Amino acid sequence: MSIADRSAIEATIQTYFDGLYEGDTVKLASVFHPTSSLTWDQDDKLMVISRDAWLQAVRDRPSSKSRELARDDAILLIDQSGPTTAFVKVKCQIPPRYFTDYLSLIKVEGRWQIVQKIYAFEVRN
Repeated sequence: MSIADRSAIEATIQTYFDGLYEGDTVKLASVFHPTSSLTWDQDDKLMVISRDAWLQAVRDRPSSKSRELARDDAILLIDQSGPTTAFVKVKCQIPPRYFTDYLSLIKVEGRWQIVQKIYAFEVRN
């Protein structure tokens, strides 16, 4: 992995973290490809939501920042398998929910974008 690619991937993920914490859908939309979706398991059922439906949900909820919730996000793993594909595992939180996100990225027109997000979370009291 080149230093430039690693830096660009890290910058994409930082924008993702900032957008999540701030509830900033402009930032989030800038790093998610328009065709991307989010997938998770809920009560043993596969759930899928489009990027735009998710962005609306983010708009409709108070942000972690506005609620003065603790922020704890980090990149746990970056795996770049080719010049235009990468996988990033991260942790983040919206207490009392604590997330592990698996983000698939593709470099499109010279810019790294999240094309798929699969996530799991646990609720802690």
